[in-house]
Amino acid sequence: MTTRSYSPIDRVLINVDQTVRTLFGRPKVTGRRNPAENHRDVDLSDKERAHLGRLMRINHTGEVCAQALYQGQALTARLDEVRERLERSAREENDHLAWCEARIEELGGRKSLLNPLWYAGSFAMGAAAGIAGDKWSLGFVVETERQVEDHLASHIAEVPADDLRTRAILEQMQQDEIHHADVAQEAGGAELPQPVRLAMRAVSKVMTGGTYWV
Repeated sequence: MTTRSYSPIDRVLINVDQTVRTLFGRPKVTGRRNPAENHRDVDLSDKERAHLGRLMRINHTGEVCAQALYQGQALTARLDEVRERLERSAREENDHLAWCEARIEELGGRKSLLNPLWYAGSFAMGAAAGIAGDKWSLGFVVETERQVEDHLASHIAEVPADDLRTRAILEQMQQDEIHHADVAQEAGGAELPQPVRLAMRAVSKVMTGGTYWV
């Protein structure tokens, strides 16, 4: 079987389709089962449901940003092998989007109204990383996923012990992020300069703080 070759215009149109799916439709998933399916829901107080719904909203927005980063990087990647790795990870991130959205609905919450803004900014950062070169683009993936891993760990610590549905989703997401970081590092990702890493953390704090409420 031969691999189809896409023109630059094809790739732009594909990105437009993926943007619309991510923000307003149903993204294409890998077919993996939602980890929450193995656990029954539990009685939570209104306060707990509201807080957990907002935490899952932050995680959903984080996955929206991840999609934008991957799409921006894939669009500007120089090597086909790097582009394919990025697109493969993006498909797995779509699973996270679907799982987070489902749990948000179960908790009676809603997605962030700021998602289009965060998507645009993340896409621009991803494209810039890709333009800088594949080793920096992959290094950007490594640092992003490491920070998301830490962020998920902090959220898992806030989940009530008996809320196994939320916990299962976050733990599977965390495992996937670790894997994505390892894949990018093995592919030649370079360590980002400390000022860049600190700037990424600062932007992440702004995103999580705003998304919790809006």
